[in-house]
Amino acid sequence: MSSVQVPDAPVVLSTASVYPEKTPAAFEIAAKLGYDGIEVLVSTDPASQDVDMLRRLSDYHGVPILAVHAPCLIFTQWVWGREPWGKLIRSKEMAEALGARTVVVHPAFRWQRDYARDFETGISRMQEETDVVFAVENMYPVRMRDREVVPYAPSWNPIERDYPDVTLDLSHAAMSHSDGLEMAKRLGDRLSHVHLTDGTGTQNLDEHLIPGRGTQPCAELLEHLATTGYGGQIVLEVNTRKAADSETRHLELAEALAFTRLHFAGVSTDPAADGGHRRERATLLRETSEPEPRRTFAVSSEGTVDRTG
Repeated sequence: MSSVQVPDAPVVLSTASVYPEKTPAAFEIAAKLGYDGIEVLVSTDPASQDVDMLRRLSDYHGVPILAVHAPCLIFTQWVWGREPWGKLIRSKEMAEALGARTVVVHPAFRWQRDYARDFETGISRMQEETDVVFAVENMYPVRMRDREVVPYAPSWNPIERDYPDVTLDLSHAAMSHSDGLEMAKRLGDRLSHVHLTDGTGTQNLDEHLIPGRGTQPCAELLEHLATTGYGGQIVLEVNTRKAADSETRHLELAEALAFTRLHFAGVSTDPAADGGHRRERATLLRETSEPEPRRTFAVSSEGTVDRTG
C-alpha cells in the first residue's frame, strides 16, 4: 500500500523576500502566513545586524530564526567591514546566539584573491570549530556580449568542489543554464539547504521568481527531496520588490508557501520504514504517478488557496 509522506524539513521565509520592506516585516508576514521559520539576510538594514533585535522579533512573533545568510553580496560588501573571514565569523556567532543551524555562504569573488585561494580550506577549518553548518551556495557565470565571465572563485559550481554542505539556489541554476533537479541529485547528501525560487535564464538576470513562474523544475525538485528524506531547510528567497503594495506582497508570499506545501510530498510504499521521520498528509494522496497539469493559485489575504488545473 502506498501513501504520500511529508518530511519534517521546515519551510522558511528569507528576509530578502520582503524587500523593500525591512527585516521586521518578514517576521510579521512569516507568522501570519504560517512559515516555519526565518532566514536572516544580513544586509544594510540595521535590524538584520542586531542580535538582540532579531531575538525580540523572533520571540514576539513566535517564529524561529533557522538560518543566517552572511553579508557576501555585492550590495553588502561594506556590512561588517571589508574582511571576508571576519564577516563569516560574525555570521557564525550570530547563528550560534540565535540558535540557527545554518550559515549560507557565497564563494569568493575573483578579485578577493587571498580569500579565494584559501576559501575551500578555510570553510573546512571553520566548520570544525562549530556545530553551525556552512552551506556554500551555487552561483553562476555572467554572459557579456559574446563571452562568458565567471566572477567567482574557486568555482561558481559547488558540485565541482569538496564542500560538505551546499545551498542550492534555483534562480542561480537558471542563470547558469543548469537543471536544479539534476544538481540536487548529483549533490546527494551534501545538499543541506535550498533556496526555492525560480528563473528563466533568458535575460541575464538573477530573477528570483515565485516558484512555478519560471522554467526550473521546482515541483519535481520538491517531490525528489520528499522521496529521498531531505532533512535540510527549504527557504523561499524570492523577489517581490515589484509588488504594488504590502497586501500584494503578502499574496505572492502566500502563493510561494502554498506551492511548496503542495509539492513537498512523495509516495512511500512502506510507511513503517520511515522511522517516524515523515508524517502522512492524507489530503495530498495521489491516485497515479502521472505528471500533474500546471496549476494556478488564487490566494486570499488570509493565505487561503484555491487551485485550478
